[in-house]
Amino acid sequence: MRLLLQQRPLAGEAPRFVQLTLQSDLFGGWELLRESGQTGGRSTLRRTLYPDQASALAALEKERDAQLRKGFTLVFAQGADAPR
Repeated sequence: MRLLLQQRPLAGEAPRFVQLTLQSDLFGGWELLRESGQTGGRSTLRRTLYPDQASALAALEKERDAQLRKGFTLVFAQGADAPR
């Protein structure tokens, strides 16, 4: 599952983005990848591991909601269980 959120840029700045990706790992756990930065510039990637899909999905939804409160807009969602 993958979500892409963008924030409206201020005058003369590149738009900021946050990409959230949820994927299973080789050991039966799940990981949440959070990449953020400015479009066309440097970005930061954080990885958090979770023991099961339910807790990883809850973390993804919590992070998504936090970004929406900061003014980001959901522009792309991919995956059968993509939260709306």
